Amino acid sequence: MNKSRPSSIVVLTGAGISAESGVDTFRDKDGIWSKVDFREVATPEGFAADPHKVHAFYNQRRAGLKGIEPNAAHFALARLERAFGGAFLLVTQNIDHLHERAGSQGLIHMHGELANALCGNCGDRRQWEGDLSTDSPCPACHANGYLRPDVVWFGEMPYQMERIYAALAGCDLFVAIGTSGTVYPAAGFIEEARAAGARTLELNLEPTEGTNRFSDAIHGKATEIVPEWVERVLVD
Repeated sequence: MNKSRPSSIVVLTGAGISAESGVDTFRDKDGIWSKVDFREVATPEGFAADPHKVHAFYNQRRAGLKGIEPNAAHFALARLERAFGGAFLLVTQNIDHLHERAGSQGLIHMHGELANALCGNCGDRRQWEGDLSTDSPCPACHANGYLRPDVVWFGEMPYQMERIYAALAGCDLFVAIGTSGTVYPAAGFIEEARAAGARTLELNLEPTEGTNRFSDAIHGKATEIVPEWVERVLVD
């Protein structure tokens, strides 16, 4: 890998970075979607058909985050953000809050946040720690039955895409960490970065279907390879 220090970095993280903290993945052989039909719990149509089932699914997942701690990879990225002198943007596909708890600030949750609630009536979005149900009133408009997890479902547009594409167009290093690279639009980020002339790097437990699209790849546990990579960036 070219050792010249980048001036602008965009990092994309996926489920693999949180797996070592105990957060369930979605697309692995034993992931969530191997056990639950995503059409029933992760689409607007599923919510309209059975909101009770959808709320129960996300309430269980929200409760499952209790006791989950950030790992060395999360802390390493937070350190990179603090110490890196250039432009830095961290984009995560994860809906957990481990990046924030590790200290990351310049962060986009492109798929939303499990610990937030969104009102389908007035659009109010705010932190929500307890369970959600069809009886939960919106704190802003007081309507019942409209609150939903602030999570981007299949068929919905991820958040802050214009800001993400602008950062990709201006970066000289794009790094994908712990993501399969098969789900669009995130799967297209590497092409956006390459079109801008950026170097590209995959950090993942094992090679993915898209590994050969990257300039370089490092494979191993996120808790090992991410801190090592961050140290190399900061000492170059």
